[in-house]
Amino acid sequence: MAYTLNINGESRTIDAAEGTPLLWVLRDDLKLTGTKFGCGIAACGACTVMMNGEPVRSCQQKVETLEGAEITTIEGVSGNIASAVQQAWAELNVVQCGYCQSGQIVQAIGLLTENPKPNADDIDTYMSGNVCRCATYQRIRGAVLRASEIMEA
Repeated sequence: MAYTLNINGESRTIDAAEGTPLLWVLRDDLKLTGTKFGCGIAACGACTVMMNGEPVRSCQQKVETLEGAEITTIEGVSGNIASAVQQAWAELNVVQCGYCQSGQIVQAIGLLTENPKPNADDIDTYMSGNVCRCATYQRIRGAVLRASEIMEA
């Protein structure tokens, strides 16, 4: 069936079976491979994208429910908050293997959109659904704090 989705500010028409997760539409149909498959059950956060300004797990979003939604992948993040997060990630050399980072970055953008001045506990709570196999949690927390400072400057 044909669905028209708003992905990264562009209207995209795709043909997918009902029940197809957004993750597979992004990766297989649209070739937006920055969003990663981690677990398929919304437990790891590797597939996190923004939907209507909120971080969601794309592995759990069915294509037939997405018409009219504004979906932003790691390839489409932009604006002051996204720039601050990307700058902080680079400054603090957060990435180790990198597999989880697109989901971590999108989640961090969601946090800073909601709470521009989080403390360490706020960060740990908000980011807790995003798993890092390399355990770079200290660097991730530091980068979110640094992004908050960059935004304030």
